[in-house]
Amino acid sequence: MRRLRRLLDALGAAGVAGLGVLVFCLPFYFGTVVPAEREVAKRSAEAAQRARPSAQAVSAPDGAVELERFYRRFPTLDGLQGELEAVYAHARASKLQLAQGEYRLEKGAGLAAYRVTLPVRGSYAQLRQFVGRILKEMPTASLDAVRFERRQAGDAQLEAQVRLTIYLRPVQGKGKGV
Repeated sequence: MRRLRRLLDALGAAGVAGLGVLVFCLPFYFGTVVPAEREVAKRSAEAAQRARPSAQAVSAPDGAVELERFYRRFPTLDGLQGELEAVYAHARASKLQLAQGEYRLEKGAGLAAYRVTLPVRGSYAQLRQFVGRILKEMPTASLDAVRFERRQAGDAQLEAQVRLTIYLRPVQGKGKGV
């Protein structure tokens, strides 16, 4: 008993508290954490097993139909002018001033990417509204970058550059016919 008392005195209050935490943590770990890990591993294995048959169930013809349905969601290259007009309409609705932009078409194996870089001028709220409209109403467009600056700290107007990509599918009979 004296030995135990001397050991506790040598450990001090912090050491005794540390031993108490250790004594509590071991049963907690083996009673709670280990069973939870086993349950997670079991459910992960079940989920992986459920995913395998569904991936194998899609035959090649069904996959081709799904791929064609995916491509049909995109406008054709012939509809590019309409897509650009929609971008300009969103800018007008947001009351932004557009300067002459840069445009570049990159054709790929499946979809074509039309890269648009637009210098704009307006308030932060107008810029947010413009970007929000594009992302909400043009699901085949992506926002690549937005860079903006103020000439002076108190200016309400921003000089901004918005980079967008509009994805398009090739026209039937031209290039890859999807």
